[in-house]
Amino acid sequence: MTYRRLLVPLDDSATAQRGLGEALALARDLRSTIVLLHVVELVPVMPEVATAEAWEAIREGMKVTGQRVLEDAAKQVRAAGVTCETVLNDLDARRPADAIVDQAAVQRCDLIVMGTHGRRGFGRALLGSDAELVLRQSPVPVLLVRGAAAPKT
Repeated sequence: MTYRRLLVPLDDSATAQRGLGEALALARDLRSTIVLLHVVELVPVMPEVATAEAWEAIREGMKVTGQRVLEDAAKQVRAAGVTCETVLNDLDARRPADAIVDQAAVQRCDLIVMGTHGRRGFGRALLGSDAELVLRQSPVPVLLVRGAAAPKT
C-alpha cells in the first residue's frame, strides 16, 4: 500500500519530534504529504478559581503555543523537501486521541505516525495512553514511534 497522506500529531515533546522524524523519512521515500496536527488540550483547571477572562487568556496562550509548534515543524518538513499542511484543533471535552482519529478521516490521511512515551504500569494507568487509544480506534494504520528511553514503572 502506498501512503499518500501521513497525519503527524505533535505536541512540544522530544517524543513527538521522533515521530515527525520517522514520518519525514517515510514521506521522502514515498513522496507523501505530511499533515501536521496540534490538539489544544485544555488542562483541567478548577473554573471557580479563574475568571472567564483568565480562562480565555490561558486558552489563547495554548493556541499560540500550538501554532508555534506547527510552524516550527512545518519549516522542518519543508526544508526536507516534503509537502505539508497544518491543522490546529481546539479540543473541548474530548481526549486528544478522539481528535487525532477524527482528523485522520477529515484530512483523508491513510497513515498516522506518532510518538509514544511508552509508559507502562502505574504511569500508564494514571496518565492514560492517547497513542494506545488512537491505535485501537483508528480506521487507518498507525505507526507508533517510541521515545528515546521509556520510563520504568
